Amino acid sequence: MIAAKPIWREGTTLEHVRAIQPRTMPEHLEIVFTELGPDWLSATMPVTERTCQPMRVLHGGASVALAETIASTAANLLIDSTRRSLVGQEINANHLRAAPFGELVTGTARPFHVGARSQVWGVEIVDSRGRRVCVSRMTLALVEWPLVSPSPGATGTDAPARGAAPCQP
Repeated sequence: MIAAKPIWREGTTLEHVRAIQPRTMPEHLEIVFTELGPDWLSATMPVTERTCQPMRVLHGGASVALAETIASTAANLLIDSTRRSLVGQEINANHLRAAPFGELVTGTARPFHVGARSQVWGVEIVDSRGRRVCVSRMTLALVEWPLVSPSPGATGTDAPARGAAPCQP
């Protein structure tokens, strides 16, 4: 079998993907990118006090946060992110099975559509036994970067660098 040609920007590595996550929500939820395939990206998230609901199972919102994190990260690995960015426009999720406290879930994102102005990604989240916990679909829109115009008289260096954590204190 012939290996598929990767869809990612040239030079993209798993280490690069991991390097852009510090001081963001994915770090708080303990999301860890684990695999970068030719056309898919995977990450894990533990079911802990940060990601469970009062019934001690994975919170549906945490599943959606995992799905959005993987899909938006993957989508942005396809473009020149110094000039443009893909941002979430719509996401939906079907919760199929409970994942109990202590479980480690894995999400894998694959593209359904990669267009000039939008992308659509599917994310499947499974438990440690490979059983589907959640399926999600996310639509992203391409926008020019930076998203915020500098204030009058500001220099171009005032805008946060792409890939920086603009929400850090």
